[in-house]
Amino acid sequence: MPRMESYKDPLKELARPYRKAVLKALLVICVIGATLFSSMNLLKGSYPLAFVEIAMGVYSIIVYRAIRHTRHLERWIIAYLIPFFTAMVFAMAAPRATSAVHAWVLLIPIISHLLMGRRLGLAISVIYMGIAAVIFLLRHQHQPDMMQALPITNIAVISLCILVFSHVYEVTRETSERELMKIAQTDPLTGLANRARLSDIFEREKHRSRRYGSPMSVLVLDLDHFKDVNDDHGHETGDLALQHVARIFRNCLRATDLAARLGGEEFGILLSNTNSAQALEVAEKIRIAVASEPLTINANVIRLTLSGGIAELGPDGDTLRELVRAADTRLYAAKDAGRNQIIHAIAESVVPAQT
Repeated sequence: MPRMESYKDPLKELARPYRKAVLKALLVICVIGATLFSSMNLLKGSYPLAFVEIAMGVYSIIVYRAIRHTRHLERWIIAYLIPFFTAMVFAMAAPRATSAVHAWVLLIPIISHLLMGRRLGLAISVIYMGIAAVIFLLRHQHQPDMMQALPITNIAVISLCILVFSHVYEVTRETSERELMKIAQTDPLTGLANRARLSDIFEREKHRSRRYGSPMSVLVLDLDHFKDVNDDHGHETGDLALQHVARIFRNCLRATDLAARLGGEEFGILLSNTNSAQALEVAEKIRIAVASEPLTINANVIRLTLSGGIAELGPDGDTLRELVRAADTRLYAAKDAGRNQIIHAIAESVVPAQT
């Protein structure tokens, strides 16, 4: 059985370096804090709390060493923050704890969002801040000076503000990174994906294909005599022709398919859950649409055709580079055979032009 490859979320990969840096800083601070507070609590006789702080200090050192070269940073973050926040609320509930210890609850939403993102960060923040609020009310319910409306309201509003600001910041950061990533992975002329985006989606679909045993194919399509379009009508018209073809791709493809501009007038199309015979039908649909829908500019009718090759995951290769190379070979064979045709990946036969 082939080894499964895990698909990496680009946003998580982008956030990984700064989250690792934040976690390291937190671990160092925790070791220092555990040393100071455990010493003071030992002197006060608060032995259970001191032992918890010592344990967290030792655990912080272990985690710091473990995350230096880990590929599972997110797991370590969760494995550390849950005990860390639990120790924090334990300190709040300790019999000899001072009221000032509740100020630490304000760190929970900041740390949670910075290290776990907007969804999990918000969930963990609400849970532990809720627990801290219950502990505060139970501990001070018989102390009128602590239960006055004004201080309670101040604490609640400040806590809510920090929770909301932390969440809004994380949502804004993720949205900005997603937009920047989209710009970086989109061809600016046609609006199609670029080669980088095609590569990312290929890895995800390859993982899915192996997991479920479903086929996947790649088309490589190239406009015929495109140089003549530029020479006869100008490069601006050539750009319009590329945009025209991109629109045809979108009309002919499913939402699960991905069309990308590989460069110049060459395009790549990723067809998930599609074998090479089915990919031939899709390629023919596109070829016929391009040939039958000429571009009209200022009363000039510009007829376009394309040639293509097909490659299937497995029989023709295991990587995007191998599949594009195989499809390219068939594409050039289609050009040599007269253009405006598709060469099938399995039969290696030329499909005659039908317009």
